[in-house]
Amino acid sequence: MILEIDFNSDEAIYVQLRNQIILGIACEEFVDGESLPSVRQLAQILGVNMHTVNKAYAILREEGYLKLDRRKGAVVSVETLEKQKELEAVGEGLQMLVAEAICKGVTREEMYQLVDHMYQKLDKN
Repeated sequence: MILEIDFNSDEAIYVQLRNQIILGIACEEFVDGESLPSVRQLAQILGVNMHTVNKAYAILREEGYLKLDRRKGAVVSVETLEKQKELEAVGEGLQMLVAEAICKGVTREEMYQLVDHMYQKLDKN
């Protein structure tokens, strides 16, 4: 997966980086145990500040997508909590998304179709 940063986006660069790495893991472009570039290397490749990459990596570590190893650097390691906790965490993020969709007139059926389409697009299993 090629990580691309949109410098004209309203979304913070570290958020763009975080999101692209999560998408890469979901699409199995990054696999469990795979090392990502070091903070310095990725910052240089993308043309961004090292602190920006460091922040993205730190958030991914906190969220259970990466482990930071002094020898190997950032390593993909998706930690899953108890299923109920994972569902609660997803539900919290989904609540605002559904509220926004309702406000914009998106129907329940349209949301179902969108979610189904995303699973088809991202889930390799």
